[in-house]
Amino acid sequence: MEAALVSAATGVLKPVLGKLAALLGDEYKRFKGVRKEIKFLMDELDAMHAFLLKMSEDEDPDLQDKVWAAAVRELSYDMEDTIDDFMQNVDDKDAKPDGFIEKIKHSLGKLGKMKTRHRIGSEIQDMKKLVIEVADRNARYRTGVTISNSKNSAVDPRALAMFEHASKLEGIDEPKAEIIKLLTEGVSTNEQPKLVSIVGSGGMGKTTLANQVYQDLKEKFECKAFISVPRNPDIMNILRTILAEVSQGCTNTEARSIQQLLSKINDCLANKRYFVVVDDIWDEDAWNVIKFAFPMSSFGSIIITTTRINDVAKSCCSSFNGAIYSIRPLNPVHSKELFHRRLFDSKEQFPSHLEKVSDEILKKCDGLPLVIIAISGLLANKERIEDLWNQVKDSIGHALERNPTVKGMMKILSLSYFDLPPHLKSCLLYMSIFLEDSIIERRCLIGRWLGEGFIHKEDRYTAYDVGKRCSNDLLNRGLIQPAETNDYGEVKSCRVHDTILDFIISKSMEENFVTLLGPPNLKIETQSKVVRRLCVQGVNKSNSTILTAELVLSHVRALNVFRSFGLIPSLEEFRHLCVLDLKDFYRLREDHLENIVRLFQLRYLNLQGTRISKLPEQIGRLGCLEVLDLRGTYLKELPASTVNLRKLMHLLVNHDVKFPDGIAKMQALETLEDVDASIQPFDFLCGLGQLKNLRNLQLGSYTNMVGEEHKKAIVSSLCKLGTKNLRSLIIRNDWGDLLHVESLCLPTLEDLFICYTAFPQVPTWVGSLRNLQRLRLAVEGLKQDDLCTLGALPTLLVLYLDGPTESNAKLRFSGEVGFRLLKIFIYGGCLEPVDLLFGTGSMPKLERLELKYIQIVEANSLGFGIENLPCLTSVKCIVVEGDDGIVEAVKTAMERGASTHPNHPSLLFERLR
Repeated sequence: MEAALVSAATGVLKPVLGKLAALLGDEYKRFKGVRKEIKFLMDELDAMHAFLLKMSEDEDPDLQDKVWAAAVRELSYDMEDTIDDFMQNVDDKDAKPDGFIEKIKHSLGKLGKMKTRHRIGSEIQDMKKLVIEVADRNARYRTGVTISNSKNSAVDPRALAMFEHASKLEGIDEPKAEIIKLLTEGVSTNEQPKLVSIVGSGGMGKTTLANQVYQDLKEKFECKAFISVPRNPDIMNILRTILAEVSQGCTNTEARSIQQLLSKINDCLANKRYFVVVDDIWDEDAWNVIKFAFPMSSFGSIIITTTRINDVAKSCCSSFNGAIYSIRPLNPVHSKELFHRRLFDSKEQFPSHLEKVSDEILKKCDGLPLVIIAISGLLANKERIEDLWNQVKDSIGHALERNPTVKGMMKILSLSYFDLPPHLKSCLLYMSIFLEDSIIERRCLIGRWLGEGFIHKEDRYTAYDVGKRCSNDLLNRGLIQPAETNDYGEVKSCRVHDTILDFIISKSMEENFVTLLGPPNLKIETQSKVVRRLCVQGVNKSNSTILTAELVLSHVRALNVFRSFGLIPSLEEFRHLCVLDLKDFYRLREDHLENIVRLFQLRYLNLQGTRISKLPEQIGRLGCLEVLDLRGTYLKELPASTVNLRKLMHLLVNHDVKFPDGIAKMQALETLEDVDASIQPFDFLCGLGQLKNLRNLQLGSYTNMVGEEHKKAIVSSLCKLGTKNLRSLIIRNDWGDLLHVESLCLPTLEDLFICYTAFPQVPTWVGSLRNLQRLRLAVEGLKQDDLCTLGALPTLLVLYLDGPTESNAKLRFSGEVGFRLLKIFIYGGCLEPVDLLFGTGSMPKLERLELKYIQIVEANSLGFGIENLPCLTSVKCIVVEGDDGIVEAVKTAMERGASTHPNHPSLLFERLR
């Protein structure tokens, strides 16, 4: 069954349709009148859903269509609230059956079929009236004018960038020289065309940079072309344009198919040097056709592609002899030069009273040339008064939306936004709840998306897996940026560029997607009074009354509180709440949570960083709860009813929290962190192994007082989990001999991180982990045999290995040792001497090498043989103590190895004394 996704574009039409479909089930065959009305509603809502999906792809919709789309979205929320209210009212106050159908059946038995049918019929009639009213209103005000599908297209802003003179673009000389060097190095000896793919987010100046390189070099080539690829490309038209530009001197250029066009272009370019720029490629499919236009045997030819998407850049490079160039923002000096020159004559002194505010404005612009040009153009029409400039700084989001001088930049951001599928639009718009410059923990973000219904389980992928894929997609497109990456190369947190945040706030307000209170001082009257998602940003006691005085809160689906120093209304007012995030709300008290058990739709609850020390005893009545985050609280014990949270998938607690008996009831659990096994009841340790869906487990033992029976129960549960779905296991603190067993069986495991426990050798059971991709392990007295055991793991991508080598041991990596897929190798030497060498054929896929806290002894290769690692891109070496002469010799050898390496890997060499 297709997941009932909630969407910024379609509201909750999908969930409403799902609930209406449930009412058409066998249980209601005898309710003919009700069934007829429900079928009418479903047909109408299906048509509305299709209309809204089409509208979501239109960058410039008709005004009346926009009004109707907003009305339909709001209608969908109201209808779902009506259905949910009905179910809550007919449900027994003590018994809480799970699921929509179960509640319907329960209500039939409790209240009697006639009474329930009457109630349902009444609610359905009311919804039908609403649907007809919205449809009729739209029909009444239609003008009768047929709008052509072919609109007058605005000038593509990317094309305008091509006409900026190079002298106007501060900071372009260095990247231009770097790209020219990449394109021309080795051309005389290379048989294939050289390709450089410029990658970066919208507004970074990719098109302008590519065009400047094109203008500098194009006269040196027989054939040349500069082609822009639209978001929804017409491949035939693109190929015709290429053919028209490169066909000078060619005859018979008529073609009726893609294959013929490709053939004609190849004929024109055969045995000629060509230079082609393919600008702003949006997807790999388009490139996978366009690339065949360019002959592979054209000696000395060059190609530039530009894209916002890293995977597209990689695809371009894999097709030819390619390199990726990640465009950089302007540095502060060039940013200031561009900003100042746009505002003042070269002979005019910059006013000293505007220096501070201009620096703050430039900080918001973050080195994006297009943003700097747009904002400086806005300020050019303002008096040179500090207060006026401060107003612009404080309301840049609104200025970007309204002022015509910045429409080009907003158009570029719109291109990225409208290229997203509906569910990703929702995920991106949700970022508008976060404060400017926030560091956003990725797992919390995905949890919110899950609670909102933006993501669902797909086939064999969990909802969390789908959420990671969505966040990766937004990262890949440059719409969000990585903030923190762990040692294993995984993005743990992200942020949103200020300008993109301004854009999505504007979109969110336009669609009544999020209502913001507090900075950036958004006015209530600019938004709908009926709130769907409420974000409180910095509200204090004096203005907290706004919440109850000016807004309708009874339909709020998500409440997020950031930096609030005042009070929040009683949770009784939020009866339709699905997401409640009170992270770091330090004024939160236990009595604030008294009514939380009445939030029967609550799916996400984050109390992280609050001062609460206990949860309501009836927390188990939250039958829809899927995510519960209790990290950083004063909580020491979970209520007994917690095990009744049968839909809970992700439970995050402090390590010193004690669990009640009955953990085996929580079969939906996928993530359980961070659990101190030494304080848990025996029932918990045994029941753990019965959690069939558990994928991520973090265990510790913080008292070193685990009895033998408890140890056996832990090992038994781990083995049971390892034969089911366990994918990630993190074990913290020393468990003595608990993990030294020979028979620990974890065949499904992909990630294993064991911290603060050192093994005398790599355990035999580790060698049996055939699906392991990431491993952290400490071994006392590391030997060559240990390397062979680890090297034989067939899917290992990341290895973090701690521990000194065996006395006088030499560790030698070679093709025979293994590690065929390893990409990251981190070795911590524990301040002990190390004699390490990478031989020919060792670690053929290794990209990142880190050697931490090692003493250097004279080795056969002072540079550790890094020149034998063909895919290496970065090296970090932290040395402690050692003979000065040897250390300097090693540093020199490593620098020489890096400089002569084909990839020119970055090298960071530190010495700690």
